[in-house]
Amino acid sequence: MRKMSFILITIAAVMLILTAMSCKKTTEPNVDLPAGMVLVKGGTFTMGNARNANEFDPPHTVTLNSFYIGKYEVTQAEFSKYMQPGEPWNEMLGLGDNYPAYNVSWFAALKYCNLRSIAEGLTPCYTIAGSTNPADWGEVPDHLDESNSQSWDAATCNWKANGYRLPTEAEWEYAARGRTNNPDYLFSGSNDSDAVGWFVDNGEGIHPVGQKAANSIGTYDMSGNLSEWCWDRYSDTYYSTSPQNNPTGPTEGYVRVERGGNWHYISEMCHVYSRGMNIPDISAPILGFRVCRTK
Repeated sequence: MRKMSFILITIAAVMLILTAMSCKKTTEPNVDLPAGMVLVKGGTFTMGNARNANEFDPPHTVTLNSFYIGKYEVTQAEFSKYMQPGEPWNEMLGLGDNYPAYNVSWFAALKYCNLRSIAEGLTPCYTIAGSTNPADWGEVPDHLDESNSQSWDAATCNWKANGYRLPTEAEWEYAARGRTNNPDYLFSGSNDSDAVGWFVDNGEGIHPVGQKAANSIGTYDMSGNLSEWCWDRYSDTYYSTSPQNNPTGPTEGYVRVERGGNWHYISEMCHVYSRGMNIPDISAPILGFRVCRTK
């Protein structure tokens, strides 16, 4: 009888431990998920405009590895922790910690990514002039002074590093689509532009991040508000003939890709497949970015 009681007590203890372990697994946060980011699981999708194929954004198949991407565009609070914008932010366009950082050039976005990576003990992704330390890069090139733009334009990316970086054009569209072409939404998370974004149609100026609905993976403002820099150089030819697996853009050309459209555009210019471009040393009140990290 004592033996049977001991067995029953032992079984009950084991069950209690297993129950506690199960509860811990379901309540503990994912410690591998970087703060303020979402995991975008790898997969295959159709990139481009499958609704009305044309030479600028033809549909083609792309397969990507998993990566992390920011829930929101980088905010003014986040950006000003390490840098200042090319031109000061102002109340007329949008000023405050939760407003997205605008007036940020492509070059400045690279510097921000490495500064933040170093500050957080991560391996920086970008190398300029043989160094990953922005202190060695010189001043951020400006469209009025391009004396050191050549070295910045030759920046390279370590895709295996765990630091912050800009998304590739393919990663950006994959995340904006919520990893799927079904449903094939026009905007990031909806066919209703007003539900998910800020455009010239529905609001003046820039708005704080996250005020509209998120898409299915939990990212906000990927249609409208600010156009977002991507890593890639712009090329119509490369876009349609790029490698299927993890394309990172062409190796030639000066202008860089921007995606998502912005508050100054009509909504029809802000579809998930719509492509924009700009020179990397320009900072403007329609340009911002969101960060990405390799998983």
